[in-house]
Amino acid sequence: MLLGLEFSRKTLLTDVLALFGLFILVLCLLKFTWKCCCGFRQYVLSSLCQADLRAYGQWAVVTGASSGIGKAYATELARRGLDVVLIGRSAKRLQKVAEEIENKYGQQTHTIKVDFTEGGSIYSTIAKELHDLQIGILVNNVGMICNDHFAYFLETSIRGQKITEIINCNILSVPQMTRLVLPRMVLRGRGLIINISSEMGLRPHPLVALYSATKIFSIHFSQCLHAEYKSVGITVQCVTPFMVSTNMTNSMKVNLFVKSAPAFVYDALNTVGHSTFTSGCLSHALQSVAFSILVPDWLRMSTFFIQWLRKSPNIETCRKEATQEEE
Repeated sequence: MLLGLEFSRKTLLTDVLALFGLFILVLCLLKFTWKCCCGFRQYVLSSLCQADLRAYGQWAVVTGASSGIGKAYATELARRGLDVVLIGRSAKRLQKVAEEIENKYGQQTHTIKVDFTEGGSIYSTIAKELHDLQIGILVNNVGMICNDHFAYFLETSIRGQKITEIINCNILSVPQMTRLVLPRMVLRGRGLIINISSEMGLRPHPLVALYSATKIFSIHFSQCLHAEYKSVGITVQCVTPFMVSTNMTNSMKVNLFVKSAPAFVYDALNTVGHSTFTSGCLSHALQSVAFSILVPDWLRMSTFFIQWLRKSPNIETCRKEATQEEE
């Protein structure tokens, strides 16, 4: 009888564990199915059901608009019927982009020449230029990378002033530009703010430490801002692209994994109204999932992986040089 009771207990425990395992499996399948449905809506159906971006307002403001993703956003927004304010540090290149937009799409343009690395002093100038415009869309795109190769922080040629410039450009520009346009968006009860972050902001990336750290700011700021203002008609979208062929990426060859800037922006703008947090296109979304599975946090942060990726462990020499420079 005791043996029978013991057997019954073991059977009951086995059944409970089996049910628990089945429950977890069903939850995982439901979660996977939900993500697939969201991805299908975001990257496939969105191309068939595009939002009317003109409903947000007459003008779109794009920072870093003289080339790359910024230029592509300015051009695509003009193609979709918006007048565009182009902001950047090269007056000549801004004017060239403006002329292309006016000639091809017949939309109004306005250019503002400022250098975002200079910090807070430039925003009074921008505010004056934007004062009389009905701004419906802001694209916070301007950004700069620290170096064009994987390197330990002390191996890079970055000095104190350069660090400040990168922070001014990649971080400070986002809330400052938002501060300029958001109040009137709230008064009108509609507006769209698009903040361009990076896949490198989704998770920590050694060997591009400063750039990765600056890009996570845009992610958290976007999510918090959307939560605060979605009830009054403001949409804040964060875009986290993988590799896009621009000057920043040394104009990499376009292929299955690397998108051209115009192609990426076309897909990314289609996601407006379908998602407030997006990789921008299906290719980059799939790469993000694959990367998180194949290179988990524990591996990416390991010394082995970092040294394999960089193959330059001589940090001590750089530390000594940095110390001597400070002295």
